[in-house]
Amino acid sequence: MSGHAGKPRNVFLVWLVWPLITLGIYHLVWYYKVNREARDFDQRIEVSPGLAVVAITIGALVIVPPFVSVFNTGQRIARMQRSAGMQPTCNPWIGLILVFLFSLHSLYYQHELNQIWEHYRNPVEGEQVPLAV
Repeated sequence: MSGHAGKPRNVFLVWLVWPLITLGIYHLVWYYKVNREARDFDQRIEVSPGLAVVAITIGALVIVPPFVSVFNTGQRIARMQRSAGMQPTCNPWIGLILVFLFSLHSLYYQHELNQIWEHYRNPVEGEQVPLAV
C-alpha cells in the first residue's frame, strides 16, 4: 500500500509570517492543504478538506465545530504517523490546548507533519511513498 507525500513547511512561516502577511487567509489555505495531505497520504483516512475549513470558519458561529475540527486534524496526523510506520507523537489534546495559546496548533501540527516527511527523507510533494500496513 502506498500514499502521496505532502510538503514539508517551515513551522514559523506557517504559524506567524504567512498568516500575518495575508491577514489570516494563509491559515485557511494551510488547514485545507494539511487535511488534503492526510487524505492523499492514506486513503483510509476519511476527511473532506473543504468541510474542515468550513468548520473552522463558519462553524465558529456555533462555537464548537472549530475545536472539534482541530482535534480531529490532530488525530489524522497521528494516524498518518502510524501509517508511516512511526510511533505516533502527535497529540490532538495538545493541539486543542495550543489553539488558545496564540494559535500555536499550526506550528505544532506542521512540526509533526514534517517529522513524517523526514522519515521518508523529504520526498517531493505528491511522490508515492510506501505505507506500513
